[in-house]
Amino acid sequence: MANHKSAKKRAKQSQVRRLRNRSVKTTLKNLEKTVYAAKEEGSDNKDELMRKTQSAIHKAAKKGVIHKKTASRKISRLFKFMNT
Repeated sequence: MANHKSAKKRAKQSQVRRLRNRSVKTTLKNLEKTVYAAKEEGSDNKDELMRKTQSAIHKAAKKGVIHKKTASRKISRLFKFMNT
């Protein structure tokens, strides 16, 4: 456990960031699943879901939750799946 005031603050900040990042990552995974499911079902709103998912992935990369190249790879794979 942290002994210094600054270390205690750092531990608290890390905990808050960890929870926030976990929430964003879970949201991304769920959005990706809905896009894949919409394509499989032949849903009408798959383009809208794709835009929403792409936007969320870009936002996560911008905020540092995921790496920029990871975001690019995820989006690329989604588009490749949608266009086949």
